[in-house]
This record gives sequence, structure tokens and C-alpha cells, in this order.
Amino acid sequence: MREAAAVDHDEHDEQDQYGERRRAAPATRDAWEAARTGPAGGRPGTPGDTEDRDATEADLARRGLIAEPVQEALVHRAGHAVWDLDAYGFLDDDGPDTVHPNLWRQARLNAHAGLFRVDDGLYQVRGIDISNMTFVASDSGWIVIDTLSCEETARAALALVAEHVEDRPVAAVIVTHSHADHFGGMRAVVDEADVASGRVPVIAPAGFLDAAVDENVVAGTVMGRRASYMFGLLLPRDARGHVDCGLGKGMPLLGTIGLVAPSVEIAETGTEMVVDGVRIAFQSTPEAEAPAELNFFFPDRGWLCTAENCTGTLHNVYTPRGAAVRDARAWSRYVQEAIELFGDRTELIFATHHWPRWGRDECLRFLREQRDAYRYLHDQTMRLANHGHTSTEIAEQLELPPSLASVPHVRGYYGTANHNAKAVYQRYLGWFDAHPAHLHPLPPAEAGRRYVDFMGGADALLERARASFDAGDYRWVAEVLTHLVFSDPSNTDARLLQADALEQLGYQSESGPWRDFYLTGAQELRHGPAPLGAGPFTRPEMLGAATDEMLIDLLGVRLDGPAADGRRIELTVVVTPTPDRPGDPSGAAHPIGIEHGALHRGAVRPDPGPAGDETVLRITHPALAELAGGTTALADLVARGDAAVQGPGGPLEELLGLLDTFTMGFPIVTP
Repeated sequence: MREAAAVDHDEHDEQDQYGERRRAAPATRDAWEAARTGPAGGRPGTPGDTEDRDATEADLARRGLIAEPVQEALVHRAGHAVWDLDAYGFLDDDGPDTVHPNLWRQARLNAHAGLFRVDDGLYQVRGIDISNMTFVASDSGWIVIDTLSCEETARAALALVAEHVEDRPVAAVIVTHSHADHFGGMRAVVDEADVASGRVPVIAPAGFLDAAVDENVVAGTVMGRRASYMFGLLLPRDARGHVDCGLGKGMPLLGTIGLVAPSVEIAETGTEMVVDGVRIAFQSTPEAEAPAELNFFFPDRGWLCTAENCTGTLHNVYTPRGAAVRDARAWSRYVQEAIELFGDRTELIFATHHWPRWGRDECLRFLREQRDAYRYLHDQTMRLANHGHTSTEIAEQLELPPSLASVPHVRGYYGTANHNAKAVYQRYLGWFDAHPAHLHPLPPAEAGRRYVDFMGGADALLERARASFDAGDYRWVAEVLTHLVFSDPSNTDARLLQADALEQLGYQSESGPWRDFYLTGAQELRHGPAPLGAGPFTRPEMLGAATDEMLIDLLGVRLDGPAADGRRIELTVVVTPTPDRPGDPSGAAHPIGIEHGALHRGAVRPDPGPAGDETVLRITHPALAELAGGTTALADLVARGDAAVQGPGGPLEELLGLLDTFTMGFPIVTP
């Protein structure tokens, strides 16, 4: 992916009549000046000195560094650098005119990478992935908190701690929540057999597995494609491309993502455990930053882990890669609950992104400011909604108040007040703004043709769009040219001018994801979609941890409903145990059927025995994961001895013939 992403900006300038626009236009530089004194950059005269607090953030980001990672030590996969620290060397330069100055500052803070001592017996590896891996010394080894995005970066983190602190075994793993950048490296940290036997517990919030599979498997392909925009995975790492995610430097490229099912689930706040001699008190925070998430406190040390609920940026109530909208009010309440439960004993806060906070007063101030940012966004969105304002109208006017706008750790480096306000509106009122014209709108290509005709044709629209571009009205240019591009995607002039407008919007963006969305859209308009294959979440390393029921439900997601309508198929899937999975149920039978174009499954029952006239697929759980994910054909599984078909094979062949396959290379900015 990196080779495809590393497009030479200058290579296409001769054929791009707007190539000279590819540095910040005057209107963009003017927008930055406004940001420096406006809400995005912190308003002067508000409580707390903005420059002092920015300097404090820089000190916190550097504090406790033991060792920087060595690029050569980061594992490569098939000759590809999964994580390339050297690619961000351009951040040593002064801020360019193509990056928002606040995002440039955050990018430099996130570039402090390596192994950090947080306290006696508490270490973090930061900056070799978008997330952090935290190590707590326990009686017999390390308690590892989160395992990064992939196996390659997780191994590099383990090696860094072993070399510079102590080479100890992993005694336990705590996964704070259900997002892949916090569990994707799990198979490099623990052996699945050790987890199944109980030797190494994997502790996670209740509902973790359901949430992880729903988000990363059921919606995995489309979410992966959108994530390629949100995290700038296809952009070069430079001052005109990807510079930072706001939440961290970036996502690893082409890493190996895996999942191990947790052996211990925490369902209730107040649950306490002694994990390999270390006392931990848990707080359950579902539907805040993730559907399943935990904060936790170390009573004997005064350490509070806020997971991803409180980090060094305003977070997403709705993530642009796509996911269920989060509950901003509950999020704020959980932070208040953490203050009440642990605040008077907290001496140190660390999270799964960014840097820790030290000292009780600073920790409490941090929590109060995080608490109030999410509550303000929630309450003010709904106040304006109850005045009749729509989602877009609210987002256009809602800003954090002056007392929060100057606070670095709630600036919009990742989430923004704009799209978070839309998220709050959506949670309560959905996508429809109640205007009847928006109840059944035309699809983009159909609407585009009509808009172009109304505006006097393509040439007239383009002429007006160029004038708007020269006036710095980039948002309007991007919007109006969408109609022309969708009505005629072969119109090169329209695509290139819209790309230039998106590029200027990217340069203006304080939010890392907004910048990456804009710049990736511009890249795709100029060069077309990247040839992406299947996403990583259909691989056996990921699907192997899913339950039988989850895998069968995935077959339903892949079912081509219109093609299946009018057919009636019935069969039974019997999942047979495997020797290396001691937790496997023995002979669980799952009756499934197809009717009215939809898949249904009945209650699990005992193995029916000899099939007779019934179609029975006998298959191991790992093989079912390969079949459901579409990575291995049934014939190959049968030849391998991991599957067998009893009774008539026609119904099973018919079902498999109705399954869709997904790839991530579909276009986004064109029809």
C-alpha cells in the first residue's frame, strides 16, 4: 500500500492545469490567521494562558523518555515497513504553508516516540503506532494494557521494554476497548492456548467481542475503505500529505491484525481484581468512546487509566470512518463518575493515546475540562435543536466556550465541534432534518445531471466554480463540483478543480482526519481509486476469535439478497472441536436457512448424528472462519480434512454460490 500511496506530487503537474494551486492559497493562509485568534486556536484573554499550556503539553510529551525506537528494529512484512519513523523527519522543519499551525504543533508532539518511564513499575511505548502499549510490573511479569494495531508494532514494543527495562513474561493483558488499534497486536503478545487454559488472563469489558466483530467484520470492508481516507493511508508522509492523525502519528500500513477472545469480562463499575499481585478497580463506560470500554484505577499506586475516554484532544462523538454514534452525555457522566470514584486518590493519569498527566490538581483539572467539553457539545446541540435548527445549522454555529477553547487537550485535532454536534443531533433525531424535500432525495448521479442542466451546463458551472475558487470559497467549490463530477466523472477539468478545492480545505484543517479526508479525496480525483484488495478483518487471525454464531451471521451479510429471493435452502452446520482450542464446544449444531432473500439461524442444538436426507456441513471453527471470511474455498477445506459434507450437497453449494465478496477499492469521490 505504501508504494501505491507514495505518489510524486510533481509527476502530474504538467497535465494538471491547477498544479500551481498546490501550495496554500492566500485564502487558506488568512484562515490560519483567524484560527490563531479564534476558537480553534484558543481565544486570547480566556482563563489560562494558551502559550503556557501549549508549552506544558510539550513538556508532558517528552517527560520520562528512556529510549527512542530504532527504525531497523521495527518489523517489516514482506519487505514493507509496517511503521516508518523516518518518514516523519520533515516535522523537524519549521511549519510550512500547507499545514494548519495547530495541527503542525500536535504532529510534533505526537512524534516523540519511544519507551517512557511513567512511574516506578509503569512504562509506556508511544509513537510506534497510533496507540500506546502500557506495561505494569506485576509479581511474575508484565501486565500489558492494550496491544497496539498489529503484531509487528506489538513485537517491537515488547522488544523495546525487554532491552531497556527488563525481559519479563506477559502475566496478563487488559484490553481497554473494542477498537482494533487496541487489540490488533494481541497474537504477538499472548498465545491463544495460554489464554484458553487460564495461564494468561485477557481482561476486557463486557460486550467486547460483539462490538469488535460488529465494527471490524460486519462493517469491516466499508469501514476499512473509509479509514483509508480518515487516516491518510494512501497519502505520502510529507507537508503536503499526511502529517498526523491528531490522536497519534498514524496507522501502521499492511500490518498483521489478530484477535484473541477475552477470558475475563468486566461488566460492572466497582469490580475489583488482584491481577498477578496488582490490585485494580474497574469502571465500566459503555457507549462513550466505544461500545465496550473500561477505565480503571490502581488503588495502591494512585494511577488512573482513562482508556480512550480522556486523551490529549477532543475526541469523536461520531468517527468519520463510520461507526455507531456515541453518547456524549453518558461520556461526560462517566468522567464525572471517575472524579467521584477515584479523584481524591489520583496522582497520575495515563491513557491509551498521548502522554500522561502528573499531580492530583492537574489530573482533576484535566478530567473536569474533558467532562465539560462533551457535556457542552451535547447540551448546546440539543438546545439549538429544540429551537428548530437542523444538524448542519447547529454545526455551523456551535463552538466550545472561551474557557475551553484555549485548552490544548480539547482542541479539534481529531474530533471537531462541527462534526460532533452533527453526531449528537443524529443520535437523537437521525439523518432526516424533517424538511420533506430531504425525505426521498435523488441519488448523487441523478441529482448531479439535473443540477448541471439547471446551472446552464458544464462549461458555465465550471466558469463560476473557478471564480469561486479564486475568491477562496473552497467549501462551495467542493460542493457544487460534486454535482458535475457525479453527472460526468470523465470531465477532467471538473475533477481537477474540485481536487484543488479539497486540497485547500485540507491545508486549512486543524483536525488530522479532516485533512486526510480532504487530501485523499483530492488524490483520488486526480489519479483514481487505489487498487486495494480485501480488508484485513476477513483474515483468519481476526475471525478466529469470533463465535460460531458471529461467523454464520457474517454469511448473512455476504448473501446476495435479490439473487437469493425465491429460493428456500435448509442445512445444518456442525462445528467440530479442534485439539488446539480447548474451549471449543463439542458438536454444536446450528440450523440455518435461506428464505425471502434473508438468512436465518435457529437455536443451537446437539449434533443430529448421521445426516440422512438432511444436508450437514461438519467443519472446525478455524475452517468456518476461513469459509465465512471468503479466504478459502470449501473444496480446499474438505481436501485439507477440516470440513466434510454429509447428505445432499446441493443446498450447501447453492448457498455458497449466492455469497458476495468484498474489496476495498471502490470509489468514493466519483460514482
